[in-house]
Amino acid sequence: MMRGLAVAFAFLTRLPVPRVNFGTGAQAASLKWYPLVGLVIGCLLVAMAHLLHAFPVLPAAAIVLVVWVALTGALHLDGLADSADAWIGGMGDRERTLAIMKDPRSGPAGVISLVLVLLLKFSALATLGGTWWLVLPPLLGRAAIVSWFLTTSYVRWQGLGEPLRGAPAVGCRVALLLAVGWAACFGYAGLLALGAAAVAGWLWRRACIRRLGGFTGDTAGALVELVEAATLVALVAIHG
Repeated sequence: MMRGLAVAFAFLTRLPVPRVNFGTGAQAASLKWYPLVGLVIGCLLVAMAHLLHAFPVLPAAAIVLVVWVALTGALHLDGLADSADAWIGGMGDRERTLAIMKDPRSGPAGVISLVLVLLLKFSALATLGGTWWLVLPPLLGRAAIVSWFLTTSYVRWQGLGEPLRGAPAVGCRVALLLAVGWAACFGYAGLLALGAAAVAGWLWRRACIRRLGGFTGDTAGALVELVEAATLVALVAIHG
C-alpha cells in the first residue's frame, strides 16, 4: 500500500519521496492515491498563498502559480500542449492525432493552450487569494483521472498509463467517493466545483472518445489542466 502511495507522489509531483520500484503492480496500486496527491498539492498552494499574504496581489499570484507548476514538474501542462497540437494537426483523423501526440515538439496550438490556461489560473489565483478553496482544483483534477480509468478505454499500447489499467476498482471507487465527500465539505463552493469538474471532464471525454475511441496519457494530462481551470473559474464566479 505504501509503495503505491510513494509511486503516486513520485510520478505526479516533484516532492522528495523514497526511491521506489515503478513495477506494474506498484503503478496500478498508485491510481487510488491520485486524489490524495491532489489534496496535498492544494494544501501546499494554500500554505504558500498564506505565506505571501503581505505581498501585492499580482506578484503573490504569480509566485503561487510558479510553485504549482514546479510541484507537478509541468507534467499535465505537457499533456495539454501535446493534445492541443494533435487535435488541430490531426484534422479529425485518429492515427494522425495519435502520431502527433508522440512528437515531443510543441507547435503554435500547444503554446497558445498553455498561455491561455496559465492566464486563467493566474487571474483566478489573484482573485481567490489564500482561501481553502484552492485545494479543490488539484484534488478534483486528479480524481478525474481515476474516473476515466474506471469508465473509459485507454488506447495507447505500452503508454505511460498502460499499467494503471490494472488498478483495483474498489480502491479507486472509494478514493473517488472520498474526493467527492471532501469537496462537499465546502458547501456550495464545493458543489459548484464538482459540477464544473464534471462538465469539463465529460466534454473532454466525449471529444476523446469521438476522435480516439478512448484516451491516452496526454489527454489525461490535458484533463487535469482543463478540470483545474474550470473549477478555478467556477470558484471565482462566486467569490465575494
